[in-house]
Amino acid sequence: MARSPIWQTIAQTLREDISAGHYLPGGKMPTEAQLAERFGVNRHTVRRALKDLADAGTVFARRGAGVFVTAKPTPYPIGRRVRFHQNLAAMGRIADRKLLRLETRSADKTERSQLELPEHAPVHIYEGVSFADRAPIALFVTAFPAEMFPALTEALQQTFSVTEALKSCGLKDYTRIRTQLTAERANSAQAAHLRINEGAPLLKTESVNIDGTGSPVEYGQTWFVGDRVTLTVSEDD
Repeated sequence: MARSPIWQTIAQTLREDISAGHYLPGGKMPTEAQLAERFGVNRHTVRRALKDLADAGTVFARRGAGVFVTAKPTPYPIGRRVRFHQNLAAMGRIADRKLLRLETRSADKTERSQLELPEHAPVHIYEGVSFADRAPIALFVTAFPAEMFPALTEALQQTFSVTEALKSCGLKDYTRIRTQLTAERANSAQAAHLRINEGAPLLKTESVNIDGTGSPVEYGQTWFVGDRVTLTVSEDD
């Protein structure tokens, strides 16, 4: 019986490694040179095996950075109550965030309009990367009225959870009044944080949350990786 080409055997072995969790979603695969040494073949054979995995959507190449395991799309509901950690936990995913910026400054024109603030009013800016099972799925920039929540930056440094931070500042509940969805292409900075190619498709949401009196408490922009998240509009309570 004819033997299978060696590249097929390598592709199957790598597929099993990924299934076993040796290489996690969003994680980087070994280099071609490392794989060639492992399997005792030339880099052309390894390249053929990786192409087979890429054609099946198992891995993807990022120019100049290497080959990465494709993350399984994360279902992400958008309704009246959007809670990052709770949403991912409900889907059986491990949620995490990386802080990029936490500062207090004067609100710009858009922030003043969305949060209904007077000129020169201060806002807290919370910027970071959201992860699901260690794979980056989104970048976010959120603004909060600083005078309404003077201790919010300290709370966010402690929890990284907006819901818990706002709760510690006296806001027990809040709801989303509107969300706008648009499509964009990743710039170089976004691509680096999200481990994607520059120009890759992003789904952008722009939203405003309000408290029980109808006052805006949060204005946020989030850029989701197009092939790592499935956004679902829900009608939660």
